[in-house]
Amino acid sequence: MPSVMTLLLAEDDAILADALSAQLRRAGFDVEHAPNGAVAEYLLMKQSFDVAVLDLGLPMVDGLTVLRRIRAAHRVTPVLVLTALDSLDDRVAGLNAGADDYLTKPFDFPELEARLHALMRRARPSAKLAELGDLSFDPDTRRAAVRGEPLDLSPREWMLLELLLSQRDRVVTKDQIAQAWTLERTEAGGASSIEVYIHRLRRKLEQSGLAIRTVRGLGYLLEADTGAKA
Repeated sequence: MPSVMTLLLAEDDAILADALSAQLRRAGFDVEHAPNGAVAEYLLMKQSFDVAVLDLGLPMVDGLTVLRRIRAAHRVTPVLVLTALDSLDDRVAGLNAGADDYLTKPFDFPELEARLHALMRRARPSAKLAELGDLSFDPDTRRAAVRGEPLDLSPREWMLLELLLSQRDRVVTKDQIAQAWTLERTEAGGASSIEVYIHRLRRKLEQSGLAIRTVRGLGYLLEADTGAKA
């Protein structure tokens, strides 16, 4: 089974926390909730999370203090600050304290989800994406090759491959693909064209030792090619 994306949600507003936790779980996250800064700090010190969402106005210990303490302790969990404080000084203070991203309330959930996935992608060392099967992949130069032969990828094919690689062993949903495309607006065509690009990318990866498997009703999974057709 694909591994679960673990997320810490530090939010003292119980109604918002419940609603956001439900949305995040539907998006595939295993959510642990911290209702105050003391609990958030304890969990971030003691457990490993793929990503954390941290409100600044937490009771007991404020979010900035939590950030400074976990960074001083060399905890590297990617942290997205989610707060109603939207001045330039507030954003600078949050980033200087150790936040990796900053999103102000009110917000749209698709943007939050896209930002969380972007944080997790950046947190994974490039070496993990460098080689898989007979595919070599350089996210910095945006080049890919199979057995030394460069792959001719359109912008959307590149984004699709990058997303599948960054989430390998996890199902990537059509919504996640559509959101990634919406954020960068590289080519014409909507979410209905996803199957077309999946088909094209499958053909280009035929000799790579990798296969894109369709997980019915969920999305797509990049895995080692065992010779079976999806």
